[in-house]
Amino acid sequence: MSASAVLLLVGGLWLTVFNGWTFMKGYSLGGGGGQQEVSAESKDRSAETKAASSEKQVADADAPLYPIRPKIGDEIGELSIPKLDAVLPIFHGTDEDELAKGVGHYADSVLPGEKDNAVLSGHRDTVFRKLGEVGVGDELIVTTSAGEFTYKVRKVRIVDADDRTVIVPKPRATLTVSTCYPFDFIGAAPERYILEAYLVK
Repeated sequence: MSASAVLLLVGGLWLTVFNGWTFMKGYSLGGGGGQQEVSAESKDRSAETKAASSEKQVADADAPLYPIRPKIGDEIGELSIPKLDAVLPIFHGTDEDELAKGVGHYADSVLPGEKDNAVLSGHRDTVFRKLGEVGVGDELIVTTSAGEFTYKVRKVRIVDADDRTVIVPKPRATLTVSTCYPFDFIGAAPERYILEAYLVK
């Protein structure tokens, strides 16, 4: 084999190796760049998803629990008292018409689940015959169109019948349940048995 043939063979071999190395290097860099672009795109999408989720949470927080407010006489939910194994219907209003059917919701108070003081009342000789057995630490569960709200009794009070502190605003979501007292009193009872419960979930 002549010297020029050897030179051509060696030169061709060198060019092949060099070009192959250059191609692989370029492919590797291009692939890496593509991965970086995909990674950046994924991060952008992730950030957009988080932002959308945060916006939804803010919108949900701003949305009222009850877009449509009930009318007097409407059944708005149920009061469950696990301690008594009782489930009682709740009606909007505390006139005799509502109290004859179940538990009444004081119309000037907030609805269950809302921040402030939701006030319920009932007759001691019908729905709340055994309410005296419920005390501190017991649960009261209200289910309405807005969901299920669990309250825990934090305070039991006995007040005069005309004591207006029962319906005062509260700084947190509170459920106040009231009935006449004493439970075995004949005639118009002079006092009220009050359960004050705070929303826990």
